[in-house]
Amino acid sequence: MDELGASGMEISFWHGLWAPNGAPKQVIARLNDAVVKAFDDPTVEKRIADLGQVIPPKEQLTPKALYDFHKAETVK
Repeated sequence: MDELGASGMEISFWHGLWAPNGAPKQVIARLNDAVVKAFDDPTVEKRIADLGQVIPPKEQLTPKALYDFHKAETVK
């Protein structure tokens, strides 16, 4: 991006799951637990690595962390 004159611009790919506003917290927790568990599967880990992506550390795999990250990215 620097070569195109957009110095300091960063492009990255990330994924997240969103639910409708007001979704029950226990449903959100179950979905999050399922995703975190899937990321522990060696086949899933390999597939994600083969796509050139990285699974974030566990402390970043929470609904709050996704919210904070999304909010910060939107500001950027």
